[in-house]
Amino acid sequence: MKFPGRFTSGVLMLLSSCAALAQSELDVRIKPSNDELKANIEGYIGSLGDRDEEALQRFSRGAEEQARKAAQALGYYQAQIESDVRGGDKPRLVLNIDPGEPIRLRNVIIRVDGPAASLKSFRVPKSDQLKSGAPLNHGRYEDAKRVIQNQASRFGFFSGRFTSQKLLVDPRAGVADIELIYDSGPRYALGKVSFEGDTPFDEDLLQRMVPFKAGEPYDSELIAELNRDLQSSGYFEGVRVDAAPTAAKNDVIPVDVKLDTRKPRTMGLGLGYSTDVGPRVRANWTRHWVNPQGDSYGWEAELSAPRQNVGLFYDIPLDPPLTDKLRWAGGYQFEDIEGSDTLSKLLTFGPEWHSKLPSGWQRVISLKWQREEYELGDDSGLSTLLMPGISYSYLKSDNRIDPRNGYRLSFESKVAKEGLGSDNNLLYGTALVKGLTTVFDKHRLLGRVQVGGSATNGYNSIPPSLRFFAGGDQSVRGYDYQSLSPKNSKGDRIGGRYMVAGSVEYQYSVAEKWRVATFVDQGNSFNKLELPNLKTGVGVGVRWVSPVGPIRLDLAHALDDDGGIRLHFSMGPEL
Repeated sequence: MKFPGRFTSGVLMLLSSCAALAQSELDVRIKPSNDELKANIEGYIGSLGDRDEEALQRFSRGAEEQARKAAQALGYYQAQIESDVRGGDKPRLVLNIDPGEPIRLRNVIIRVDGPAASLKSFRVPKSDQLKSGAPLNHGRYEDAKRVIQNQASRFGFFSGRFTSQKLLVDPRAGVADIELIYDSGPRYALGKVSFEGDTPFDEDLLQRMVPFKAGEPYDSELIAELNRDLQSSGYFEGVRVDAAPTAAKNDVIPVDVKLDTRKPRTMGLGLGYSTDVGPRVRANWTRHWVNPQGDSYGWEAELSAPRQNVGLFYDIPLDPPLTDKLRWAGGYQFEDIEGSDTLSKLLTFGPEWHSKLPSGWQRVISLKWQREEYELGDDSGLSTLLMPGISYSYLKSDNRIDPRNGYRLSFESKVAKEGLGSDNNLLYGTALVKGLTTVFDKHRLLGRVQVGGSATNGYNSIPPSLRFFAGGDQSVRGYDYQSLSPKNSKGDRIGGRYMVAGSVEYQYSVAEKWRVATFVDQGNSFNKLELPNLKTGVGVGVRWVSPVGPIRLDLAHALDDDGGIRLHFSMGPEL
């Protein structure tokens, strides 16, 4: 009988599919049950493919041998293994295994000799699984060797070798002895760093970016740090660091760095939106270097309905140049906040000394001159202040964009003295504490506390930029931006001497990039140091984790002042 070609093709495809479904099965049965041993045996034997019953019979003896090796790798040298082949639509190879008692460690010697023995950071493998009486596991023995070799490579013991590496097994006695002795040999040192490439920078600037000095003991982490620092400097688009032990002379490794300089200028443009200021446009332009000393300058601007500002800066790298700099900064800001009776024209200028302390804190010491023309309720005028200031900030986070755990601390203080470039006396300070923790993978808790205060004998002459307001996306949700404030006799919001705001938020992950949230915010600004009348907002929200950080959409209800429901939209990292 003849069949049409299309029908024949379909039959062949069907038969092929049936063959694919008829894969042979491996059935490993261990008594007493031992999941680790079962997984190891299955891994050793691997897939049986599409062997039929007869092929499985021929393969069974080899499978028993593979199972025996897998059992020995975990210390079971007395395993009793029987195989059974069963036919049918899916042929099956059954392995019945009685593992018996495992070999146990008797004498364990793991030692490092030579200069590495006195290096505290060189860790000799020690664990309960490598002690006398523990079951033998060949994998842990090999892991111990790798740990020693990896550390030797990291810390520069490139001439090191094992003078003894023994694993002696006595199956009859049921014991095994381990002897691992490593002679580290001398520790290599890092030589002087040489830079190659067509770069406009002074050798002195490049050398100040190196996190180690010539002659310092080798550590691969120092090489990695050099690479990271050069990449993050903003000067280069390509960095290649070579520190090959094979090029060492007298145990000193030369460090060669190949640099590709980035384009000198970049410009950025972005759009954003928040319910505090509505749509906004941001732009910036940067000249990444001006001279061989690595100076840079640029500008940045933001435009929104209530606020427009532009800022200029000129940076001079200090020592170390990657974390410390002298910045000359100036700017102009116009702010007209509808509903809060605030109009401000602010001009600022002054130097800032940025530095990173050994503890990890970022410190900024500044001397700022500001001139502000303002209208604030019945108060209006022209304020001139010369304020030395200092700020500290610290961020600990496990992810820059979307952290799971971490916290941020920030403190700022500045002062003005009447007659010393200022027309008023002022002591001003703020503090911010934010924290985030994730528990059981899907549950997130966020907390925030903000406080601020000022002391002055001429508060009516203090401009809006140095008064305190609360309310809005980043303060107390449920209330309009800067709507929480003391009022004058006409009901105008005039800002307060002090401010406190806090928030507690719970988030639950409903999908990989989506979370739902519920929160309570509380805060206010006020003029007297007594128990303040705090305003409370509660609400629910949705979070979507975008490439630039979480985008937050909240519905918040103000519980005081006959508040209604307010929509809040904001974006950016949560720490």
